[in-house]
Amino acid sequence: MQDGDNISEIKIEDQTIIENTELNIWEALIPVFALVGMLAYNIYVYGDDALSGSNQFILLMGAAVAAIVGYKNKVPHKRMIAEVAENVKSTTGAVLILLMVGALAGTWLISGIIPTMIYYGLQILNPTIFLAASVIICSIISIATGSSWTTSATVGIALIGIGETLGISIGMTAGAVLSGAYFGDKLSPLSDTTNLAPAMAGGELFSHIKYMTLTTVPTIVITLLIFIIIGLNIDTTGAPVIQDKLDAMDAAFNISPWLFIVPAFVIFLIIKKKPPLIALLLGALLGGAAAIIVQPNIVINIAGAESLSFHSAYKGVMNALTVDTAVTTSSEELNDLFTAGGMKGMLGTIWLIICAMVFGGVMDAIGALSRITKSLLKMAHTTFGLFASTVASCLALNLTASDQYLAIVVPGKMFKQAYEDKGLAPENLSRTLEDSGTVTSVLIPWNTCGAYHSKVLFGYAGATAYIPYAFFSILSPFMTLLFAAFSIKIKQLKSNNK
Repeated sequence: MQDGDNISEIKIEDQTIIENTELNIWEALIPVFALVGMLAYNIYVYGDDALSGSNQFILLMGAAVAAIVGYKNKVPHKRMIAEVAENVKSTTGAVLILLMVGALAGTWLISGIIPTMIYYGLQILNPTIFLAASVIICSIISIATGSSWTTSATVGIALIGIGETLGISIGMTAGAVLSGAYFGDKLSPLSDTTNLAPAMAGGELFSHIKYMTLTTVPTIVITLLIFIIIGLNIDTTGAPVIQDKLDAMDAAFNISPWLFIVPAFVIFLIIKKKPPLIALLLGALLGGAAAIIVQPNIVINIAGAESLSFHSAYKGVMNALTVDTAVTTSSEELNDLFTAGGMKGMLGTIWLIICAMVFGGVMDAIGALSRITKSLLKMAHTTFGLFASTVASCLALNLTASDQYLAIVVPGKMFKQAYEDKGLAPENLSRTLEDSGTVTSVLIPWNTCGAYHSKVLFGYAGATAYIPYAFFSILSPFMTLLFAAFSIKIKQLKSNNK
C-alpha cells in the first residue's frame, strides 16, 4: 500500500491497476461524462479541425475534472503525476514509430516509391473491385507483419492515393484499409495484442488464434460483402481520366518496378521479427538513397539547388525526412496527393497522444478505471452478461484510457476469475478481449490507434470520416456477443466437459 490505506496496486506485466475503495462508480464516471460532453461540443464547433489542437486541450480539461474527483477522494497530486508519467512513458515506442513513419513517407514520396505503387495500382485495380481488393491486400500484409500500423504506413498510404485518384471517398478507402489491417493484426502470431490477450486470460497463443477464427472469419466475410456491394453501386469519377494521371506521374517521376524492392525489404524485415522501428528507419533511409539514384531532379528541387552534389543530396533527403515536401505534377489532384510532412507532420498526433495519456493516467491514478470495470463485472449474472460486460469494459477503457493495451490488460485481469468460475475456457475471454479491445481502438479518435491511423492515412482533413466504413471493427464486438447470446462454440473448461 502507498499514499493511504484506500489505495492498492496490482502489477500486471508493465502495467499497474490502481484501486481506490473510497471512489464510487458515479464519481468514477464524472470525468467520462465531462469529457464526452466537452468533446461533443468542441467537435460541433470545430468539426474535423478539432483534432488540430482544441481536442487536445479538452483532454487536459477532462484530466483536470478527474484530478478534482481524485483530490476529493484523498488521491495525492504526486501519485497522479507519477501515473501520468508512466502512461506517457508507455507511448515512447508509438511516438518513435510515428516519427519514423513521417520520415518514411517523405523519402518514399520523393523517391517515387509511393507514386510507383499508385501508378501500377491504377492499372490493376478498377473502382468496382477496389475496396474489396484493399481489404484483402491489407489482410495479407498485416498477417505477414503482425502490425496494422505498418500496414497503414506502407500499402495503406498507396491505396489511399489510388482510391482518391479513382474518385472513391477517402473515408471508404481508409475503412477498407483498416478493416483488412485489423483482421490480419488479430490473427497474426507476430502481433503484440494477439500475444497479450491469451497471456492476460491464461490461455495459449495458437489455441487463442484458432478459437478467434470462429468470430473473426465471419466478420471479415461480411465486411468483404459490404465493400463488394458498395463497389458495385459506387458512382466513381476517376476512371475516364486515369490516363491523364498516369501521364502526369510519368512526366514527374521515373516510374520503375525496381522501386518495389524498398517496401518489400521493409515487410521482409518485419516478417523476420525485426523491431518495426528499425525496419521503418531502414525503409526511410533506403527511400532517401533511392531518391538520389532514381529521382535526382526531384532531390535537387527539394534542396533548392541547381545541380546534384553531396551537399544538395543531403539537404534534399534531410528535408524529406523532417519537414514539409511536395512534388509538382501537371495534375492538380496529384499535387494535393504528392505532399508529405516528414517527422514534423507527426507532431500534432504526438501532441494528441500525450494529452490522451494525461487523461488516462489521472483516471488510472484515482482508481476510476478499476472502479468502472468492477462495476461492469458485478452486472454479469449470466454467461451472456459476462461476455457483454467484458465488451463494455474494453470499449470503456479504449474511450477513457486511450490505450489499446490497457483495454486488454485491465479487463483481462479483472474478468479472468469470473470466466473460470462459470466453467469457461480462457479462450472465451482472450477472444472477447480481441473482438472488443483490439479492433475498436481505431474507432476512438483520441486513442493512440485512432490518432495514428487518422494521421498516417490522410492527415486530419476528414480524420474521422473512415469510422462509418471501418466495418470489421464495428461488427466484431457484435459478432462475439451474437455467439455468446446463442451459445455458439462457447468453449468449456476441460474439467466441465461431459
